[in-house]
Amino acid sequence: MALRLKERLGRKFDEEIRFFKGMMQGPKTVGSIVPTSSITARKMASVVNTHSGLPVLELGPGTGAITKAILGRGVKPENLVAIEYSTDFYEHLLRLYPGVNFINGDAFNLDKTLGELRDQKFDSVISAVPLLNFPMQARIALLESLLDRLPAGRPVVQISYGAVSPIIARPDRYHIQHFDFIVRNIPPAQLWIYRRG
Repeated sequence: MALRLKERLGRKFDEEIRFFKGMMQGPKTVGSIVPTSSITARKMASVVNTHSGLPVLELGPGTGAITKAILGRGVKPENLVAIEYSTDFYEHLLRLYPGVNFINGDAFNLDKTLGELRDQKFDSVISAVPLLNFPMQARIALLESLLDRLPAGRPVVQISYGAVSPIIARPDRYHIQHFDFIVRNIPPAQLWIYRRG
């Protein structure tokens, strides 16, 4: 029992050191000061429809907290495609979650990054990309590219640390829904859902 606790604490410490290193190397690519909490990750993963027959797309898996929650929801590793910009995080994720389709690339250039999967339809998108670090036009373009890859009505879930949606309203092009405010996250997190149709 004590050994298991020691191993779990060791893994958590390793994850936080890796996260801190990533933040120091590329502050624009990391959106928070600590990894996403398991509560937040589970809430984000709760939108996945495991019976749709479609894979899930995850953006910015970082140290893998949200990846773990998506798999915990019942998504098979081969049905999860996750794009990670940081090569260090990417290599860590490959070891941690064998079978998941991790791609080391840029979420803002999905056609190139997804390669052969560029025309794939996804059930939903779970995103931890730090949108507030990018210009509004880039955020809107990313969202519209994601929505093009989803069936009508299926969600893009985005975590953010600002008080309002990180993407401005365009009611003629997509709908915004405030999904949750999670205090048990450092910093407290806002979750947003974007949909078409």
